[in-house]
Amino acid sequence: MIITLTTPAMLFPAVSLLLLAYTNRFVTLASIIRTFDPKQEDENSTEQIANLRKRIYLIRRMQEAGVISFFLCVMSMLAIYLEYQQVGSYIFAASLVCLMYSLYLSVREITISCDALDLHLQHFNTNFNRKKSSKKSS
Repeated sequence: MIITLTTPAMLFPAVSLLLLAYTNRFVTLASIIRTFDPKQEDENSTEQIANLRKRIYLIRRMQEAGVISFFLCVMSMLAIYLEYQQVGSYIFAASLVCLMYSLYLSVREITISCDALDLHLQHFNTNFNRKKSSKKSS
C-alpha cells in the first residue's frame, strides 16, 4: 500500500489532543494526591492511594506510548519525504500500533477510575437498587 506524506500528517491533531487529555488527567490526579494528609490515614484513604498510584502509572505509560506514536509518525513522514516509501509505511504502522496501545491503556485507566468512584460511593448509606424499585412500584 502506498501512503502519501499527508496520511501520517492527519494523525498530528489527534495525537496532540490525546496527549493534552492525558496531561490533564495527570494534573488532576496530582492535585488530588497532594490533598491527602498522611496523618489522617484510614482504610479508605489507603485503598484510594493505591488506586491513584495505579492510575498515575498507567497515565505515564499512556503518555509514553502517545509520544512514541507521535515520534514514529514524524519519522514516517521523514522517510516518505526522503522517498523511502516502504520504510515509511512500516514506521507509520508502528505508530498506529503505539497509538492503539495508548488508547488501550486509557480504557484501563478509566476502568480503574470508575472502580475508585465506586469505592468512594460505598461509604455513603445509599442503596440505589432500593430507590429504583420503589419508583417503579409507585
